[in-house]
This record gives sequence, structure tokens and C-alpha cells, in this order.
Amino acid sequence: MTSAIVVGAGPNGLAAAVTLAQRGIDVTVLEAAEEIGGGTRTGELTVPGLVHDHCSSTHPMGIGSPFLRSLDLRRHGLRWLWPEVDLAHPLDSGRAGVMVRSIEETAERLGPDGRAWRRLFDPLASGFDALAEDLLRPLAHVPKHPIELARFGPRALLPATALARRWRTDEARGLFAGAAAHVWHPLTTPATASLGTMMIASGHRFGWPVPEGGSRAITDALAAVLTELGGKIETGVRVRSLDELPHPDAVLLNVVPRAAADLLAGRLPGRIRRAYQRYRHGPSAFKVDLAVRGGVPWTNESCRRAGYLHLGGTLEEVAHAEREVNRGRMPERPFVLVAQQYLADPSRSAGDIHPVFAYAHVPLGYSGDATDAILDQFERFAPGVRERIVGSFVRSTMDLAAYNPNYVGGDIIGGANTPLQLTQRPRIALDPYRTGVPGVFLCSAATPPGAGVHGMCGHNAARSALRYLNASSVPA
Repeated sequence: MTSAIVVGAGPNGLAAAVTLAQRGIDVTVLEAAEEIGGGTRTGELTVPGLVHDHCSSTHPMGIGSPFLRSLDLRRHGLRWLWPEVDLAHPLDSGRAGVMVRSIEETAERLGPDGRAWRRLFDPLASGFDALAEDLLRPLAHVPKHPIELARFGPRALLPATALARRWRTDEARGLFAGAAAHVWHPLTTPATASLGTMMIASGHRFGWPVPEGGSRAITDALAAVLTELGGKIETGVRVRSLDELPHPDAVLLNVVPRAAADLLAGRLPGRIRRAYQRYRHGPSAFKVDLAVRGGVPWTNESCRRAGYLHLGGTLEEVAHAEREVNRGRMPERPFVLVAQQYLADPSRSAGDIHPVFAYAHVPLGYSGDATDAILDQFERFAPGVRERIVGSFVRSTMDLAAYNPNYVGGDIIGGANTPLQLTQRPRIALDPYRTGVPGVFLCSAATPPGAGVHGMCGHNAARSALRYLNASSVPA
């Protein structure tokens, strides 16, 4: 029987394992930690009874993932829940840019910019299912849906600041800037409009939901599918070299490129080894989980009902903060991402005490304490929040790297989104999942389509492995 080993039980490792097991391959997943899930883990971090997500929090790309949607994950306990407001971007004036799943309602909230918002996102949202099939694959492929790509491409290639010129109000411009900042790169550079455009289109198609009980529910559902297909998962097994493994027909590595170079030392072709060692990591995250009595007292009422918020002020302020962190400087007002998952999933709270998730974009490997800078951004838009905090848990950049070795220096997205790495990661290649070592493939977020709990990196890498096994005449 054909066998495969997957190293790393994060979402991409599990997705790769499920894809292989669906083809009858005997799959074993090896995980160094005692708990599977990578960034999709959940636990009590502040006060007893409060449920906090360790890294991933809200999943506009997860619910729209072609791979995850192909699995009956609800049968294995995954239930999506939606807040009343999907996304809010507060401003100093007390106003806020607000996005809900309905484009019509969002456009109405955006007033004079509503028509331009609808004109851009209506066709992208209505064609999102087809668009995702092409965008969540490597760049080098024959498009299945060229019309949808033609709508998306010209806008996606623009700097986020350039695309934002189509709107006049700070509400619309800020709302888009916050989504675009998920690219973790200066918003004045080409192609930085891509991720924000896609996330908002996905939000209008599916909303920005959370899994009931925490992000761990995604991990548990994928593990249940794998087990049902006959796959195995072993925890507490750290793999330091390919030589430590038996001799499976395929190996998939859910690790960053430099870690892959270490695991494959002496085996990698020189040009690929050099490409992996040159691979760049981007800015870091600094994470603070809060236990807040009565919830955050946002000045804007829509923010009190929003499952996800971006704290950064105007488009210009967000762009400045992102430029600073990419230059290695800590901004006075960093861009902060906040999740209030309990609004959609009240089971995460303990009475009137609610879990609030937040992290700031900071320079790569930042060694300082960003806690006060994050809380200052809260106070800016929710005066008095400090008095309501009854517990907190901090993960610095180094804490994040210790929590998950793939978070190099606190980089939680698996690599810098430079224009080259945004389109050609982890190296320039027709098949970016192949490592150059026969039968060994890379399946982490350092491969296309990049970060996000969508499983597509693992699924795509497994498809590459299946092509190799078929070409090698290994029966699957």
C-alpha cells in the first residue's frame, strides 16, 4: 500500500493528509507539539471559563475555501456562527466604516461611497466561488474562470492606496485599508490591494464567521475526517531530519522553507537550498488576549456588535503604521486587529466576562512590549476599557515563535508578502510544492496561496504529491 508521512498537524498538514487519504494512501501525521492544530488551537488563557483562540480567530477565507467546503465538516462538529456586524473600522470622530454580509446594506451605511463600493464588490462577491478556484492555486495554471480573473486582476495589482482613491469618505477608505493591511506589507506597493479585495469579496459572499467553540473546532473536524479515512496522527514527535523517518513513498512538510532546508540537509539541490535560505519573513504579531467585564465600551454602536475590528484610524494612518513596521520601526499607533468572537458564540464567555482577542503588527522579531500601545488603541476608540479588564494574557513575538516554530520571529503568516513572494512563493517554480528531493513536498503557508485557515496550501501540495506518485507508477 502506498504510504505518506506529513510533518506538522496544522490546518495545512491535516488538509494534505486528508487529500492523500481520500485516494486510499496510508497517511501518518507527525506533530511535535502535544496538541494538534498549529494556529487553530483554543483554550482558557485568562480567567476560568473564558474560551480564547490562540492565533486564528475569524475565517472569511475558511468558510469560502473550495477544499474545506468539499468536506462534510458539519458532520464532524464544525458549525459556523455569524455576528450581527462582520467588520468595523472605527474613526476618531466616533463614526466607523461598517461591513455586513449584504452589499446593499453595507453600501447604504457608506453613504456617498456606497455606489462605488457596490460597483467594485458586487461582481466579485457574486462570482467569488469561481474566483476562489483560481486564486487559491499557484500562479502558473490554466485559469478555469478567466472572466472572473479579468475582473479581479487589474484591481488586485494596484497598491491598496491607489485602489482606495475610488472612495471619498474616511469610513470607506479606512474599511478597505484595514482589510488590505492583512497583507502585512506597505500599502503603497503594487499588488497590496489583492488580499483586501479578496477578503471583502469573500465577506460579502459568506460573511466573516467564527467556529462554534473556538478555532480548534476546525482542527478537530479535519482530524475526524482523516481518522475516518484511516489516517493516523501522532503527537509529541519532533522530526529533525528526513533520515529519522521510515521510507514512505511521499513526505509532505508543513514547515517554513528554512526549516525544510534543515530537514533536507545534504539532499536539496543547491539552487533550491539557496532559495529556501533566502526566503524572507515579514513583520511580526504581538498578541494580547483580554477578559473584559461587560465587553469593550466602543464609542460607535456598530463596533459593539462587530465580530471583527481594525484599529488604525484613517487610510493614511494605517498606511504609515504598515510602512514603519516594514522598515523595522515600532509605530506609536500600530495597526491592531480585534476579534469579539463571543458576540456570535456566547458559549465563549463566562457570565458578563467576555474574551477579546487582539494583536498588533510590529517589526519582525520586535523585542519590546507592545501591550500599552495596543491598549492605547483600544482607549482611543473605547474610552474606559482599561477599567473593565479583569484578566489578560500576552504573547510577544518570541512567545509566538516558541508556541509555533513556523512563526519565525513572530511572523504568523509564513513569510513576507513582497510582490515576488506574494506571487512566487517559496521560490520561482512551475510546481512550488516540490522541494527538488524526489517524493518530498512543502505544504505550509509559505506555499501558494499563502496564509489563512483555508487548507489550500496542503491540499494543493497533496495534489502535487499525487501527480508524482502516479508518474512514478506507485499504486495509490
